[in-house]
Amino acid sequence: NDRVVYIRAVDPADLPEDVQDQIDDDGPVYAIHTGDGERIALTKDRQMAFALARTNEMAPVSVH
Repeated sequence: NDRVVYIRAVDPADLPEDVQDQIDDDGPVYAIHTGDGERIALTKDRQMAFALARTNEMAPVSVH
């Protein structure tokens, strides 16, 4: 299914510096990735990531 996306926690320190500058706190952010690994979105919390994916007719799956 090409609508499956993967949600995983990301350490802000692992993100590009320009993206880090847009993040307020030190906690993890949650990335939404396509099946081929392309990051398509970042959110502040896990529930928001799942809601965003579903709103866009995608099927989110958690990655540990």
